[in-house]
Amino acid sequence: MRLTPGPGRDIDLDRVDLFDLDLYTSGDPHPIWDAMRDRAPLHHQVLPDGREFWSVTRYEDVCRVLGDHREFTSERGTTPTHVGVDDPAAGKLLTSTDPPRHTEVRRPLGAKLTARAVKSWEDSIRGTIQRFLEPALDGERFDLAERALLLPAMVTGPLLGIPAKDWEELVQLTAMVTAPSDPHFMVGNEAATLAISHHELVNYVTEWVKRRRAAGGEDDTLLAHLMSVRAGGVPLTDEEIALDGYSILVGANVTTPHTVSGLVHTLIERPEQFEKAQADPSLIPNLAEEGLRWTSPACNFMRYAVDDVHIAGGTIPARAAVVAWIGSANRDAAQFPDPHTFDLTRSGAKRHVAFGFGPHFCIGAPLARLTLRVFLEELTQRFGSLELAGEPQHLRSYFIAGMTHLPIVAQKRRTP
Repeated sequence: MRLTPGPGRDIDLDRVDLFDLDLYTSGDPHPIWDAMRDRAPLHHQVLPDGREFWSVTRYEDVCRVLGDHREFTSERGTTPTHVGVDDPAAGKLLTSTDPPRHTEVRRPLGAKLTARAVKSWEDSIRGTIQRFLEPALDGERFDLAERALLLPAMVTGPLLGIPAKDWEELVQLTAMVTAPSDPHFMVGNEAATLAISHHELVNYVTEWVKRRRAAGGEDDTLLAHLMSVRAGGVPLTDEEIALDGYSILVGANVTTPHTVSGLVHTLIERPEQFEKAQADPSLIPNLAEEGLRWTSPACNFMRYAVDDVHIAGGTIPARAAVVAWIGSANRDAAQFPDPHTFDLTRSGAKRHVAFGFGPHFCIGAPLARLTLRVFLEELTQRFGSLELAGEPQHLRSYFIAGMTHLPIVAQKRRTP
């Protein structure tokens, strides 16, 4: 998906297809979202097969949909692939569960992922990122987006308890879940790709748990911690552990690579921003936040209205699907002045909703923020310049905004 919008144009919102994959692969959704925020902040679309959904695009409305589980439930599915087809794992899968059960499962896991807890992993993460970037230092062509797909597994694999031999397979499977129509990941067709990836990931966690129980002893990894979680005073069933482990694996792998590649592409297009970060490392934490706002890798999340809900000047009928467009909310001028300008010194960049909002705010956000900050520190300290070495290729997905290829050539930074 283009991160820098093209020129404005007349848009017939009655003819807009927000599920058109070409819009995100080779098109430009930002002018459409601009028009929707301005003229149709509550938008209704009927798909060719008769399924229908409503969309909200303004920041305040996106926050309301994601933040109020009493009005908008997660228990019928939370991604656009579930429009009109209830998620069979609803009520069991962490991402498809409302409070209080969602909170009961999430809280003990979140205690392992606070900013204070993940701070102790910084040295390990820095070493991983240094090894990741090392091949680019020789000045040869380096496909950042392709290689970055493995970066989250390199960072989180040891924390989750996943051996290195399994990282590549799991990265492929999680990519199949979130971009089942992309030719890099599709197996047969979209439905088959989703079925295969869901089955293989759940089966992987199930077998992991069996081996862990057989081994016994102490284990402080996140997946092992999941086995001790109790919801409502009752231990999770093996099915719930497998489904929640699946949710953790998907969440760990699918967004950070696209923030990294999208942000590097943005800095290549704006060398003055890269030079500012090189000159003043204190700007890097804010650069990370502006990068999250700008890339919005999780493009949207879905909920279902519990009852008729009046919002954005209209009414969403009870039990209707509503898609909250995060990529649009993060370009809302009411929150972010001059929103289509990338500015690493932007005041208030951290108000972005790239990690979601409300009860389902990304549990791994502190780790993702730490990883992105360390990546940018290493990038700006080690590289003097970055250039494109070929045409970027965008992910074919209306759920994840990202890239599959970003060939670059980098030059080492000369030390004074």
